[in-house]
Amino acid sequence: MAQKAVRKRFLRTLSGRFLMLTVIFVLLADVLIFVPSLARYRADFLLERLRQAQIAALTQLASDAGVSPELEAELLANAGVYNVVLRRDDIRQLVLSSPVPAPVGADYDLRLAGPWELIRDALVTLTGDGSRVVRVIGNPVQEGGQLIEITMPDEPLRKAMLLYAWRLVLFSALISAVMAVLLFLAAQRLIVQPIRRVILHMKAYAEAPEDARTVIEPSARVEELREAEEMLASMQVQLTGALRQKERLAQLGGAVAKISHDLRNILTTAQLFADRIEGSADPAVARSAPKLVGSISRAVSLCEATLAFGKAEEAPPLLTRFPLAVLVSEVVEGEGLSDALGAPAEPGGQVGAILDIAPNLTLRADREQLYRVLSNLIRNARQAIEATGQPGTIELAAGESDSEWWIRVGDTGPGLPPKAREHLFAAFQGGVRKGGTGLGLAISAELIRGHGGRLELLRSDSEGSEFMIHLPKLAISADHHPIE
Repeated sequence: MAQKAVRKRFLRTLSGRFLMLTVIFVLLADVLIFVPSLARYRADFLLERLRQAQIAALTQLASDAGVSPELEAELLANAGVYNVVLRRDDIRQLVLSSPVPAPVGADYDLRLAGPWELIRDALVTLTGDGSRVVRVIGNPVQEGGQLIEITMPDEPLRKAMLLYAWRLVLFSALISAVMAVLLFLAAQRLIVQPIRRVILHMKAYAEAPEDARTVIEPSARVEELREAEEMLASMQVQLTGALRQKERLAQLGGAVAKISHDLRNILTTAQLFADRIEGSADPAVARSAPKLVGSISRAVSLCEATLAFGKAEEAPPLLTRFPLAVLVSEVVEGEGLSDALGAPAEPGGQVGAILDIAPNLTLRADREQLYRVLSNLIRNARQAIEATGQPGTIELAAGESDSEWWIRVGDTGPGLPPKAREHLFAAFQGGVRKGGTGLGLAISAELIRGHGGRLELLRSDSEGSEFMIHLPKLAISADHHPIE
């Protein structure tokens, strides 16, 4: 039972199936060679009988008085025939004769037989019982006449064919076995072993995907297998990098949670002091106090949200309606930009802001999350312009259509390098500044996706960059119905 199971398992393997197919095809080739060979052997056997019969007939014709009955019988026995007929000068002559034990069962004219007729007659002879008497017609050798005709028993021909077939089968089986073994070993060497090597590398990589030593090194000589190894190596390198990045993100999430915890305590203390200065008699302090309190409150909320989530995802947006122009003004002022129509927010500010937003434009979104998105975009634009050492402007425009609100943020900076554009919204890969992490755009894109919208880069060239925020007007409720 165990041997049967092992045999079935072997036949399900690539080696077993290749061996089985090899044996089948070799046997098929043997059959295609065996049948024509057998037919050729039968034709040669009959031609040899015709030749021997012609020699016996010429002996009879060479004697003026003819041969004795005893010698005639001996000549016929040596030739293996019952009688010999020669046609010479259009005269048919029975040269040698003896009693025929049975009527003639078949006529074979070797002068007209083609390949298919020879194969058919050979199979009939081989599968018969050998009791027939057959007549064979052929051309005499050495121009000894127009034709020669013999009558002979079928049994000696059949026995000779069986013996030849048995020898041919043994020889073919030996050749088949040798060819099967050679082809099997070649398949093992060229195909099965490289595939098994790939499987072993995949198992080793699955056990330790972070270990770069488990990445396969392409070495197959077969083009298709080498291409498969190269693709596997490329996939393993990419997956290893992704796993390392995921590990860094997990470590960063833990670090951010710890920092947010301590920062929240610090900001809570700062918030208490900010609340006290709201009642200051100094008008300048009184005007700045609400903005300071709002900034600290926003930072505390962000820290609490980070601690509440604990990982890398954002909380669902809390959708409310609010005027966009007011929010943009807060972001611009919080980033210290100079107003293109007024005084700079910071002494010596080099970056100006141009706002093209209708005061009555109201949209529906999470106000705090949209503040973070606009703050990230404006801060990136400001830093890009300041890195050039030249003055520049950041333009913010907004509008709406029947299906969405849109916000455009453009700048006159140097544009993004090609490498940054390839991984623009991927964490730790889209950073432009030295020391930058690329988290700002990744977080912004995630926040906008949480609203059901999208953040896209419209252009980035030597004249600057331009981003577009799309926010849909229809949101999806908990029961999967669209709501206004």
